[in-house]
Amino acid sequence: MKLKLVKGTWGMEGSLEEQVRLIAESGYQGIEINLPTDRSPGDLRRLLRDANLDLLLMVFTDGDDHVASLRSQVEQALAYEPLHISSHSGRDWWSFDRQRNFFAGALEVERRAGVNINHETHRGRALCNPWNTEALLKEFPELHITADLSHFVCVCERLLSADPALASTLEICISRTRHIHGRVGYEEGPQVSDPRAPEWAAHVEAHEAWWKAIARARFAAGAKYLTFNPEFGPPNYMQTLPYSRKPAADLWEVCLYMAARFRRQYEEMFPANG
Repeated sequence: MKLKLVKGTWGMEGSLEEQVRLIAESGYQGIEINLPTDRSPGDLRRLLRDANLDLLLMVFTDGDDHVASLRSQVEQALAYEPLHISSHSGRDWWSFDRQRNFFAGALEVERRAGVNINHETHRGRALCNPWNTEALLKEFPELHITADLSHFVCVCERLLSADPALASTLEICISRTRHIHGRVGYEEGPQVSDPRAPEWAAHVEAHEAWWKAIARARFAAGAKYLTFNPEFGPPNYMQTLPYSRKPAADLWEVCLYMAARFRRQYEEMFPANG
């Protein structure tokens, strides 16, 4: 099983061509972006092919009919030939019956499209907390996720592994993850100020334990690859100093650090497959 490190353009400056070049030169194997509105499929495919980068796309369901919203975006996405799609799906305030109806429809969209769709664990969305996610994963054995566990830490206001009541919940989430958003959260927010700082060591190690468990689960399932995006974000995800609004850390360097750190751990786990 190969590790594919991918980089999102969130918080990056410059043209897409400049971003792609920097991402490729920095050792990433893929790029993760929102569904393009200003690039033709052929143009984007050529740009990424020349840079030897895989494409991962993100979509965001909205409107009165979220299944129709997902279907429309996925149909557009297929022309770009993504490796897979991550979806911010549904709403946190929906009843469980409405969420269940949405994911039944979303799985049908995935089957018809023939591309993996991973639904992201994210605040504001149907998979906004671990217990609701667990219930939906049990309801739909074919449902898979993009694990951004920093959101769960923030919503629960605790490191998940510190609570024995969440052990089975973590287990099913780990078993259904096909893509990792490798950001480190803490009890009061979805992003620590700088994962290199010693005061966040316990939080970094907790997230890494979950990511490594996901890697072991994907390997056991016979997956050909695991994708990992060190998805730290710019302000206001990143803390800033008051008045000056100066970011607490250099975003690009933080992402590089997290990607390199997980690569080393992955290679230690799977020395012949990294």
